[in-house]
Amino acid sequence: MPVLARFYGIVIRMYFLGSEHNPPHIHAIYGEDTAAFDIRSGEIMDGHLPKRAASLVKEWMALHKDELIEMWETQEFKKLDSLE
Repeated sequence: MPVLARFYGIVIRMYFLGSEHNPPHIHAIYGEDTAAFDIRSGEIMDGHLPKRAASLVKEWMALHKDELIEMWETQEFKKLDSLE
């Protein structure tokens, strides 16, 4: 699973497999906690992150929403700027 960004101890990843399921989403890892976030709504689909970490992920996703949707649709990976 390629790393799209790292910031404040949070790692953002996206699966790039033809069998990956919808809706378009990213995976955020913070220490021992992980969560899948819906790219379009910004909401957590599965898992849990501490409130502050989840807020940072949502902020980052809002900045990169169009790029994330494009990557999901094309399966073309690229690194994105962090919040730092």
